[in-house]
Amino acid sequence: MCDVDFQAVRDEFALTEVFGPAEQREADTAADRFAIGRRDRADLPLVTIDPPGSCDLDQAMYIAADSAGYTVYYAIADVAALVTPGGALDLETRRRGQTYYLPDGSVPLHPLSLSEGAGSLLPQQDRPAALWEIRLDRAGEVVSARVDRARVRSVARLDYHGVQADWESGRLHPSVEALADVGRLRAAWGRAHGSVDLRLPEQEAVRGDDGWELRIEPRTAFDEWNAQISLLTGMCAAQLMLRAGVGVLRTLPPADAKTVTALRRSAAALGFDWPESTSVGEFLDGVDVSTPRGLAVMADAVSLLRGAGYAPFDGAVPEQPLHAGVGAPYAHVTAPLRRLGDRFATEVCLAVSASAPVPDWVRSSLVQIAETMHATDSLSAKVGRACIDLTEATILAGRVGERFAATVMRGDQVFVEQPAVIAKCAGDPPEGRAITVRLARADVAARKVAFDYQPDMSPAGVKAQDAENV
Repeated sequence: MCDVDFQAVRDEFALTEVFGPAEQREADTAADRFAIGRRDRADLPLVTIDPPGSCDLDQAMYIAADSAGYTVYYAIADVAALVTPGGALDLETRRRGQTYYLPDGSVPLHPLSLSEGAGSLLPQQDRPAALWEIRLDRAGEVVSARVDRARVRSVARLDYHGVQADWESGRLHPSVEALADVGRLRAAWGRAHGSVDLRLPEQEAVRGDDGWELRIEPRTAFDEWNAQISLLTGMCAAQLMLRAGVGVLRTLPPADAKTVTALRRSAAALGFDWPESTSVGEFLDGVDVSTPRGLAVMADAVSLLRGAGYAPFDGAVPEQPLHAGVGAPYAHVTAPLRRLGDRFATEVCLAVSASAPVPDWVRSSLVQIAETMHATDSLSAKVGRACIDLTEATILAGRVGERFAATVMRGDQVFVEQPAVIAKCAGDPPEGRAITVRLARADVAARKVAFDYQPDMSPAGVKAQDAENV
């Protein structure tokens, strides 16, 4: 039985699910501040697609296809309608920044009565939303985009794996029948514009029959197509902001020539043929990460996506507005129940789309919001890593000295499939090879796991592995 106490992580990073009485009261009594004048779009057959069991439902979609292209209706929870600027809850969410997800539960940005109640796009419930209407041509290019306040009503709550299974069996919900087509078109658009998608293993700690275990989060085709709708909306939001000269972008500078050259050198050493005419994104899109060398080159490609940040602006637009991972300017607007910045960015877009002034409470906060998001993104990554590290060390405690089959992702890092562990490895293991490693450390208190590699650890096995990797 593997029992992991994640409360230690909460305590270390001062995370609490509890809200003060004033914040809780505001959430419990939240009412739509913009009910008068809100469009009634309860006629749209919107559906949500989220992990199983999720109740903080930020987005609902419906995609209509016709002879000229597609219309994407994307409803986003209208959190600004439920949180009073300057109120106790507003101030507390500015401090928290975002929801933090731990394996045994979340530390929410808003009280659950709002994030899983009045603000959540739960099925068969009238809800206030910021409704995006994005028109695409048959090639997936954006023809027009606008957003306004609407009352919506989701007709179904779907989950990722269920949607994938429905698609494979030919019984997909009619509201998302066109999602595969639009997702493919937008993914192709991204590749043509230099987007970079790193398909690395994502660990998750889950509670099984015998306690906590580590698994690799599977990525389905529908996961990726669903993500394309969020990316599309964020790109449209960025364009609205840039045209108006006010907003906050999520940015990532393009990798410099030196970094790309280093990746090309690494790919060549691993045996890849990478023509000069093929872009980074196109090359990586064709890499099979189920192979040792594919996993290794994808791990090396992490160097391309460094320097992410937020760029608030009011007047002059940012000198570097691009998000290189997306291949275009981009903004976070699709998860306001879970990210503070999305509420403010959405308010900018609503104002611009309506040819109205951006509210002063939004304009005056853009720099602060960007700083908060930058800091809390870092904290969120630390919390997530701490939970995985703790689970790895707990599962492997008492197994020091045992040997495991592993794939070398980089010269100092290996991926062990069973249990699903990614950790440091001493001994200069050969990058992009399937090898055998020895567990050298599993320290629960320090949350540290380490392996070591010796070329002569299993000569026959290494010889066979070398042949397999050719």
